[in-house]
Amino acid sequence: CGGSASGKTTVARRIIEALDVPWVVLLSMDSFYKVLDEGQQALAARSDYNFDHPDAFDFELLVSVLRKLKKGKSVKVPVYDFTTHSRRREWKTVYGANVIVFEGILAFANKELLKLLDMKVFVDTDSDIRLVRRLQRDIMERGRDIVGVIKQYHKFVKPAFEQYIEPTVQVADIVVPRGGENFVALDLIVQHVHSQLEKVRMTLLLLALITHLRSRAALASAHQGQPLPKTLSVLENTPQVRGMHTIIR
Repeated sequence: CGGSASGKTTVARRIIEALDVPWVVLLSMDSFYKVLDEGQQALAARSDYNFDHPDAFDFELLVSVLRKLKKGKSVKVPVYDFTTHSRRREWKTVYGANVIVFEGILAFANKELLKLLDMKVFVDTDSDIRLVRRLQRDIMERGRDIVGVIKQYHKFVKPAFEQYIEPTVQVADIVVPRGGENFVALDLIVQHVHSQLEKVRMTLLLLALITHLRSRAALASAHQGQPLPKTLSVLENTPQVRGMHTIIR
């Protein structure tokens, strides 16, 4: 979580690079903007629609997608077009992974969403830097004009940050000042994720071992007191047989 142009995506990508583990998914909150009606589209074209308000996001769909991903299921995720303020017809398929990195300006603003987050990171970047980055991004990448970007920033972005985004720093487990340039904080995050992955791996190994032992116990006792089937031949316990057992094990 963090303000607009705070460097959330940069932090997320650097975490993924540093993790160096298979099966990592990056999910962006930007994909879950609501579909606008004609009136809202007209407001958006004039930079008069508030894209930084919680009501601008489809939290119901977002929570549903994240729940499925955490269960290892594949999901369809909408693709948002910032130049037209609309969802594209084609949706992309995303698969469950060992690590899911989710980023967005209002990532901590929904109670149901918060329950799904195992580790909460707030990216804290100076407001002047965020404004400059937003100007560069919206003008160069999204085809906006400087007047519209500044108007939208003062009318919606800045007030929304102060009202809905900045207060959620209280629920964060880690605050990362200076965003993607804070390599010490990124290293700490990566170490924590690796430790959590190791705990999960050991838990799965323990469950597999318990299941295996139960299966062997059930198999050993299945025919107690019953005659052996005629098709079964029991070899004499010779050194050669014991050697074969050792190799197989």
